[in-house]
Amino acid sequence: MTEAPVTIFVCVSCRRSLGDAEESFDQPGHGLVDMLNARLRNGGQTSVTVTPVECLAVCKRPCTVALAGADKWTYLIGDLDPDTHAEEIVAAALSFAASENGIVPWRERPASFRKGVIARVPPISFSEAVQS
Repeated sequence: MTEAPVTIFVCVSCRRSLGDAEESFDQPGHGLVDMLNARLRNGGQTSVTVTPVECLAVCKRPCTVALAGADKWTYLIGDLDPDTHAEEIVAAALSFAASENGIVPWRERPASFRKGVIARVPPISFSEAVQS
């Protein structure tokens, strides 16, 4: 099966607390964008692109990504750590790209994705008969 093009949207606005002071934080999304791009490039992957976005509105669960593709369900995943989850994010994105509709079986999802799911949004073309 040919992998469909997908995008990993990475929130670069998310702030992760580094201590008690209000000014003690980092924005891990910036580093995650770089890590993901490097891993995809080193793996020769061309079906997945990484796009930084200013906000995914999940500020309490940094670092957050969204996996999206044409005619696929979109997943919003939070509580990711760029240092420990970059490989899992790439693996999940490749499974997502290889799937017909974006739904990757639960047992094939990395642990960080099982725990971090915030939302699964149907594709705009989604249609399902309503049961009465």
